[in-house]
Amino acid sequence: MKVQQAEWDDADVQRLTTDQQVEIQGLYGGKSEPGRPPSAADISVVLVARDDDGTALGCGALRVLGDGVAEVKRMYVVPTARGRGVSRALLAALEEAARERGWTTLRLETGPLQTAAVGLYASAGYRRIGAFGGYAGDPKAADSIFFERTLP
Repeated sequence: MKVQQAEWDDADVQRLTTDQQVEIQGLYGGKSEPGRPPSAADISVVLVARDDDGTALGCGALRVLGDGVAEVKRMYVVPTARGRGVSRALLAALEEAARERGWTTLRLETGPLQTAAVGLYASAGYRRIGAFGGYAGDPKAADSIFFERTLP
């Protein structure tokens, strides 16, 4: 497996992020995500994990929030590749991309039913925080879990 940079409008990225949203809406009874959805205009880093034959296994992105802070967006691994370290590799690569850009803190939002994601972030050194940015005061974020990590 290798993690590579991509563009937001890459066909594999769009397929993966669409699949992620379908899965999340299924988990949460069709509810849409809280906050502002990411777009090509506000995503600075997009990474795709691929297997040896080039098949896209997962993706992740970063949105700049300002003052050395970025938000992890659209972390997703296809079901057939889960449990193989893909999400951990993507998260580590996103953290490295943040460091390269001088960003010192990563934040993210996830949901309580995404137990694998919650476990990943906690085991990677992310700590729970309150709602941040556009999530603060958003009624759709009432059940969300927020994490932050200061990068070493």
